[in-house]
Amino acid sequence: MRLEIVCSDRVGIAQEVLAIFVEHDIDLRGIELKQPGHIFINIPDLDFSELQTFMPQLRLITGVIDVKTTPYMPSERERNELETLIKTFPDPFISIDSKGHIRIVNNVSAAIMGQKEDTLVGEHISLWLKGFNFNRWLDGDEVLAQTRRLKFQEDDFVADIMPIHVSDGTEGNVLAGAVLILKSEIRLGQQISAFKQANENNFAGIQATSGSMRKVIREAKRMALLDSSMLIIGETGTGKELLAHACHAASERTDKPFMTLSCAALPDDAAETELFGVGSKGESNSKRGLFELADGGTIFLDEVGEMSPKLQTKLLRVIQDGSFRRVDDEHEINVNVRIIGSTNRDLLSMVSLGDFREDLYYRLNVLGLNIPSLRERRSDIIPLAEFFIAKFGQRIGKSSVTLSDDCRDFIEHYPWPGNVRQLENVLIRAVSLMEGSMVLTTHLQLPAYTREHGYLEQEFEGTLDAAVKGFEADLLRKLYPAYPSTRQLAKKLGLSHTAIANKLREYDINKKTVKS
Repeated sequence: MRLEIVCSDRVGIAQEVLAIFVEHDIDLRGIELKQPGHIFINIPDLDFSELQTFMPQLRLITGVIDVKTTPYMPSERERNELETLIKTFPDPFISIDSKGHIRIVNNVSAAIMGQKEDTLVGEHISLWLKGFNFNRWLDGDEVLAQTRRLKFQEDDFVADIMPIHVSDGTEGNVLAGAVLILKSEIRLGQQISAFKQANENNFAGIQATSGSMRKVIREAKRMALLDSSMLIIGETGTGKELLAHACHAASERTDKPFMTLSCAALPDDAAETELFGVGSKGESNSKRGLFELADGGTIFLDEVGEMSPKLQTKLLRVIQDGSFRRVDDEHEINVNVRIIGSTNRDLLSMVSLGDFREDLYYRLNVLGLNIPSLRERRSDIIPLAEFFIAKFGQRIGKSSVTLSDDCRDFIEHYPWPGNVRQLENVLIRAVSLMEGSMVLTTHLQLPAYTREHGYLEQEFEGTLDAAVKGFEADLLRKLYPAYPSTRQLAKKLGLSHTAIANKLREYDINKKTVKS
């Protein structure tokens, strides 16, 4: 029988309560004071007549508010909760003492070992797990948590090995043993697969603290449910592919393939082969392209502005009627593919110059998204940085990695020309090579930058005149495709036609040397 006595929190009340049980010669099996104002008593079951003799006495104690029976002691509930959790845990769970002997195994562990729990208790863990010296670890000066790949009954498992410390009653802790949680390759695969499955949180991995980025995510979620072509515009490194993948995962095509092609990374012929495949008289020598492989799914064309006119024409036909031909093949192939393109170039300007097909531009840009650069959404920088350092820190066993105040201020005001990708790469290197758990500004390998003067070269060589000419030549090369007429360019820069013509001649800038 268990009793709960609700009372005021005053000195000596527990002693008065116990005195009544002693007076009636009732055996006390347990007493718990889990929280102020509650005393729990465990006694043998009593007849109703016996309860009537001492229950009124308990209620007459000054400060006692109520006396009632309760189905269990708090410690019993906690113990049963813990036992249920351990026994039914889906992965192998093993508890060992400070000498490496087994104390507890759960149902999954016992099944893998092929024995009952009571026969396993007391056996040394090294009899069952190979690939880690538990005794050396337990006897070390500093016993720290480990994640290791081990052999468990001849199969590979990843084990999280965590020490158990118990207070010694003063200010120190005593090592009481360790708990092990093991995951098989199959279980890890299942969890990763479940994590990647499409659901309403497909966009959860995209940091969107700033108002501008939250607006992009809201629009992307709505566009994902439509089936028209998309064009994502943004600077290099802003996360265009990540957003495209999220849109695919949130669409009805999520169970079908998501294929990617970087139009800027391959020569024209190779890109055509990759997209459309190669035909052959014998099927054994033919090759399916990305459009066939992605049938029913999505193709992400990164940097579509780099496509040759020939590829643009074939792509337009696929968008219009879903058909194409393999390279060196007359056979018509029909596919159902959603196309998401991306670019960091001004496609409208390219259309006006004749470098990009106008009809293809409007076919691609049915649904358009513009991702702002990282410097245009500074409120996203710190959340992104904290996400990256936590992820990379966990990957290499560094927990609780933080940014120093100076580092936070630096990265928040740095211009990040490479956007999110540059921030991620810089922090990967910093977390990997730093000592301790705090990222300092000195850990960041970046070109020097000040708010007043912009980028500063670490080792500047040459003369001021050479530097000015280098800047002038770069600027003219960038502007020339948009202003191919010397008169237009002269007007833009506020110079005479003759001055611009001389500078273009000096720097060898013309239609042959500068690609539009």
